[in-house]
Amino acid sequence: MNIVIPIILILVVLFGFTAFTGAPYVPSLKSEIKKAFTKLYRISSKDFLIDLGAGDGIVQKIASEYGAKSVGIELNPIIATIAKIRLRKIKNAKIVTKNFYNYKFPRETTVVYVFGDSRDLSKIFKKIEKEAKRLSKTLKVISYGFETKDYELLKKVGAYFLYEVR
Repeated sequence: MNIVIPIILILVVLFGFTAFTGAPYVPSLKSEIKKAFTKLYRISSKDFLIDLGAGDGIVQKIASEYGAKSVGIELNPIIATIAKIRLRKIKNAKIVTKNFYNYKFPRETTVVYVFGDSRDLSKIFKKIEKEAKRLSKTLKVISYGFETKDYELLKKVGAYFLYEVR
């Protein structure tokens, strides 16, 4: 009983911290992700995906099924550990436990997946724009659940929105 209280406090602090610094963890549905990767943006072995707020790594797992390489950035160390376990046998996917605002996208990045929330979407797109400029390339952005008026919408499929950031 004495150990249970400290464990609960640690979990509350870790999950509470991410609630104030990022979006809460909400898992994505496999069928919806597959629809996004086939009907919205056809992901392939030519792509390198950055998953901002990677959660449990399901987006990366599915991207790897289409041959894409990926890096998932997850702030919450517990959820990042779950993602690392899920992706342990997948060679072309990795998880970084870090605040994605401080992460520099690799040169080969082609597409960014974001399941942010409406309050942070503008800030997230500014980060993506900064990285696109640093890399001197256009990046495709898949936004799940939230639309932005700051960029031209290229396509919409279900709750997914596709943008280009230059």
